[in-house]
Amino acid sequence: MSFQQIRPGRFDVLPPVIKNLIIINALVLMAQYTGEMWGYQQRITDLFALHSVQSSLFRPHQLVTHLFMHGDFFHFLFNMFALWMFGNLLENLWDSKRFLIFYILCGLGAAALHLLTLALEFHALEREVTAFLSRTTPEEFNVFLKENQSIYRHFNGLEIAKLQHAWPSDPQNSNYIDIARSLVRDFEKTSLDVPTVGASGAVFGCLAAFGYLFPNTLIYIYFFFPIKAKWFVILYAAAELWMGVRNSGGNVAHFAHLGGALIGFLLVVYWNKKNRKMFF
Repeated sequence: MSFQQIRPGRFDVLPPVIKNLIIINALVLMAQYTGEMWGYQQRITDLFALHSVQSSLFRPHQLVTHLFMHGDFFHFLFNMFALWMFGNLLENLWDSKRFLIFYILCGLGAAALHLLTLALEFHALEREVTAFLSRTTPEEFNVFLKENQSIYRHFNGLEIAKLQHAWPSDPQNSNYIDIARSLVRDFEKTSLDVPTVGASGAVFGCLAAFGYLFPNTLIYIYFFFPIKAKWFVILYAAAELWMGVRNSGGNVAHFAHLGGALIGFLLVVYWNKKNRKMFF
């Protein structure tokens, strides 16, 4: 993507806050890779990635620290490119202090909505686990698997398939019952401790603010297909909501993205309420 250049008063191609955010994120990514090489990556993740408030791994500082961590280099690259692409005009339009406040608040808003989503999802999972443990049958096991497709990302799908195939022929087999119960309990524990990393929520706040302040600026998808910023933001938000409701998209925290976008939109509307001028 790219956009036509706007020059509001002064223009710094790489303003200080964005430059330092990119540097910090790069250093943290290097620390993550170093941790992987030396065998303490899990310790770093447990300490600084964002965890569900129900998890024993949750710490308040993770609300901020997870914003500077990424899953891999391409996750980092995409977020930092989007931060520069949409954030540089905002920092130039505002001052650096206001942009930093905006960025952090968007990240906190994204984390808050994500944690709320996790809490609701885990509450539903707890009910499903309790129901299965109270009536442990092959049929109920298949129902649980259907409702919790992410279990295949955490455990060996072949072993689960073998259990599904063998258990119906001997439904009272205590060994199969114990394996299924253990699997479901382990999935509950694993789901509770899944970490969240990335600056995407804060970046989505920048995207929402950009779409509000520069609604008719063209964004070029894959550098070839032009679309006005306002339509791009609306369509992207709608896609995130659809995928979030359907719980699709693998490990992507869709409601974190929406939370960041919502806070970004509300902040820019509030700050701009006495100045109705739009930037084109």
